[in-house]
Parts: sequence; C-alpha cells; structure tokens
Amino acid sequence: MNVVIKSVVVAASGATRRLRPAIRPVLRWRNRARGGSDAGMTTAEYAVGTLGACALGAALYKVATSTAVFEALAGALDRALHVA
Repeated sequence: MNVVIKSVVVAASGATRRLRPAIRPVLRWRNRARGGSDAGMTTAEYAVGTLGACALGAALYKVATSTAVFEALAGALDRALHVA
C-alpha cells in the first residue's frame, strides 16, 4: 500500500528519514491510528517497575531488620568465630 502526500510516494515500510519534516507528523498519526507505536508506554512501565522495586526493597528491609533474622545471623557469626 502506498500513500501519496504532496506528490511524495511513501512505501508502507516506513521510510520516514528521507521525507520532509512536514510529512512525518502525518505518518506518526497514521501509525498511532493503526496501533503501531507505543512509545509513551515506557514512562508507565518505568513507574510500575520502580514501585515494584521499592515494595520489594521495603519487604526485604523488614525481614532483614527483624529480631529472628538478627539472632540467626548473630548465632552463625558466633559459631564461625568460636570454633573449638
């Protein structure tokens, strides 16, 4: 399928680098209408990933600072240093 815009034939393969800058927004709109571009999703994906990393970090912090983990680590260190 070829699109003719101001007497410039554009192949459907997306050769936008060779086109005049005035034609690029038209092609971007066409691609968005087809659902071809999701460049704006990266911000949302980073936000979700950051929230997940923070939640995992908070859970690990709570586990690492609990008394049971502290006593287990202290016991293992004590056994390692006082080998008879």
